[in-house]
Amino acid sequence: MSSKLSAASLQVTSPDQVRNVVLIGNAGSGKTSLFEQLLKARVAGYRGEKEDAERAAQLYLASVENRGTITNLLDAPGHPDFVGELRAGIRAADAAIFVISAADGIDGATVALWEECTAAKLPRIIALTKLDAGHADFDGSVSAAQAAFGEGVLPTHVPTLSAPGVISGNIGLLSLEEHDYSGAEVVNRQLNADDDQVEAYRGPLIEAIIQEAEDDSLMDRYLSGEELDTDYLLDDLMKAVATANLFPVLPVASNTGVGVEELLRLIAHGFPTPSMHPNPPITTPEGAELPDVETDPAAPLVAQVIRTTTDPFAGRLSMVRVFSGTLKADDVVHVSGHGSRSADHDSEERIGQIQAAVGSELQPRSSAIAGEIVMVPKLTTAETGDTLSSRERPAVVGRWALPEPLLPLAVRAATRNDEDKLGAALARLAVEDSTVRLDRGGSDQLVLWTTGQAHADLLLARLVDRYGVKVEQEELKIPLRETFTGKATALGRHVKQSGGHGQYAVCNIEVEPLERGAGFEFVDKVVGGAVPRQFIPSVEKGIRTQLEKGVFAGYPMTDLRVTLYDGKAHSVDSSDMAFQLAGSLAIKEAAKPNVVALLEPIDLVTVTVGEEYLGPVMTDLSGRRGQLLGSDSEGHKAIIRALVPQSELSRYAIDLRGLGHGSGTFTREFHGYELLPSNLVDKFAKANA
Repeated sequence: MSSKLSAASLQVTSPDQVRNVVLIGNAGSGKTSLFEQLLKARVAGYRGEKEDAERAAQLYLASVENRGTITNLLDAPGHPDFVGELRAGIRAADAAIFVISAADGIDGATVALWEECTAAKLPRIIALTKLDAGHADFDGSVSAAQAAFGEGVLPTHVPTLSAPGVISGNIGLLSLEEHDYSGAEVVNRQLNADDDQVEAYRGPLIEAIIQEAEDDSLMDRYLSGEELDTDYLLDDLMKAVATANLFPVLPVASNTGVGVEELLRLIAHGFPTPSMHPNPPITTPEGAELPDVETDPAAPLVAQVIRTTTDPFAGRLSMVRVFSGTLKADDVVHVSGHGSRSADHDSEERIGQIQAAVGSELQPRSSAIAGEIVMVPKLTTAETGDTLSSRERPAVVGRWALPEPLLPLAVRAATRNDEDKLGAALARLAVEDSTVRLDRGGSDQLVLWTTGQAHADLLLARLVDRYGVKVEQEELKIPLRETFTGKATALGRHVKQSGGHGQYAVCNIEVEPLERGAGFEFVDKVVGGAVPRQFIPSVEKGIRTQLEKGVFAGYPMTDLRVTLYDGKAHSVDSSDMAFQLAGSLAIKEAAKPNVVALLEPIDLVTVTVGEEYLGPVMTDLSGRRGQLLGSDSEGHKAIIRALVPQSELSRYAIDLRGLGHGSGTFTREFHGYELLPSNLVDKFAKANA
C-alpha cells in the first residue's frame, strides 16, 4: 500500500503522472460508497462527505496519490436526470470505473450508461458491488455483464468468502495471489490454481490477453501447456485495458473497502495517461479546423470548463480540464462559448487563483499543466462548456451532448419580493446548469424545462436555499389557438354621438378558413370609397389586435382570411380609432359557435427504447391520442415516431422511464396545429377563462 496523501505530493511535472477517472453507475449501485473507500485508502484521516441531494446531483472531484501517480477521481451522478453531469465527467476523464450492483443486475439504465462510455471510447474497469446480498451471485453477474456488454468483459479477480455471503477478499487470476481484507491490514499470499472458480475464469482471461497481444507464438506456447510469465501477461492486459478492448471485472465491497487496493493498482498501471487518450477536436471561434490537440505542457493553452457552481456569497467556482499547454495564475486567457444553447460569445479574462484537489480539499496552485483537472474561482464570463485558450491562438472545444430538458414546470413567484429576485436567481441557475431551459413560450407563464422530477425538485430547492426565492407551481397552459372552420359574414358598427365630434365607422367583412399553418391574410375588396383608403389599414389593425386576444376562449386566432368588402364612413366623425374598433367588433360578430373551433399544438415525437418494450410504448402513445407513423430498429433498440398532442406530453419524460425500465429516451419537435376534439373543448376553454 502506498503512503497516505500529503498536499506537497500533488505537484506533477508530466501528463504521464496523471490518471483521470470517472466513477459511473446507477443510483444505488454503491458507486459513491466506493468513491469514499478509494479516498479513505489514500487520504489520512478522511471521514467522508455528507450525502445529500446536492452531492448526489453533481460531478464531484477528489484527487489522491496512488503508486507514483496523481489520480483525479470524479464521482458522476447516477440518476438519469443528471446525465448532463455524467457526460461532463466523461469529457474530463480518460477512463472509467463502471460500478454494477450484483444485487440489482443489469437493466436498461445500466446499458444506457455503458453506451455513453462506448460512444466516448472510454476504457473501463467493472467494479462489481453488493455481492453480499442474499440473492447476489458473482458467476451470474459476470454472465449478465458479458451478455449485455460483449466478450471483452472478463474477470481479473474472483471473490473469497470468510462466511456465506461475507466477502473477505479476492484472488488475482493472473498472479494467483489472494488478497485477504479480514484483518486490520491487507494480507497477500500466493495460491495454486486449484480452485474451480479460478480455473474456470483464468483460462479464458489468458486466452483473451494473448489474442489482444497478437502474438501467435505466445498462443502456441500456452496451448502446449507452458506456464507463461505473469508480468508479461499483466503488461499485455494493461495495454488491452488502456485501449478499451478488454474490460476487467473486479469484485469489491464498497461498504468495507474489499478490493480497493487491487482497483487502485489497476488504475495506476492499466488506465491510460492523458497523453494516451485522444483529446476532443478543436476549431477557431469562426469554425475553421485547427490541428489536433497535443497533451503537451509547452503547447498553446486549450482547456475547457467542465462544470460551474455558484454561491450567492463566494461567486462562481469552475472545474477546468486542461487538454494542452499550461494554465497559469494571473494569465489573461481567451474565453469562447460556441455551439451551446446560449448565444455565442468571446471575451478575455484574467485567471486569478488556481486550486487543485488534495483529497477532497482545495489547495492553491500557481499553475496546472496539460492533463490536469483543477478548480478556478471567480471566473466572471466563462460558463460550463466554454473554452479557455491562449490569446495568440483562440480555440473552441466542442461541447459534449447535453440532454434535452423535456419535463416542463410552470412556476410563478410566491410574493412581490420573490418576483423582484426571481430573474437574477434563474439566470444564475442557467449558468450553473446547462440542462435548464427557461421559456415563456406562447403563454404568459414562466416555464422551467427540466430533465425529470429529481432535477425539478433540486432546482426549486436551490432557488430557496441559495437565493431565498420561493416559487409556486401552477398547471401548465397549453398554447392552443382558435380558428374558423367555415365561412361567415359580419358587420362591425361603432357609432357614438355625444356632442361635438362623434365616432362613426362601419365595416362589412367575410371570414373563411385557410389551411393549417397559413396564418392570417387580410384582403381589401372595397369599391367606390365606401371605406376611405386611409382607414382600411385601421380595420386590419383592429382585426389583428382582436385575433391576438381571441374571440372564443381567449387563445390567439389563426389560419383564416378576412375580406373587407364594404362599409360606411362619416366625413367628420370617422377616425383611425373608430375603424379599429369597428374591425374588432366585426371579427367578434363573425365568430359564431358553429364556425369557430380550437386548435391544439402537435409534436413529432421520436422514442428510442429497448426493443422488448416496443409494444407497451406504442400502446401508451396511442392512449395519448398519438398518431403512430411507424417504427424502425437499430441494434437492440426500437425507434418509434408518432404525432402526439402537447397536452399529452407534459409528464412523458417521467412516464417513459417506467415504460422502458430506464432504457427509453425521446425527442420532440413542434409539428403543427390540429383541431382539438370536441369532447375536450370545454376543458380547455374553462382552463383559460
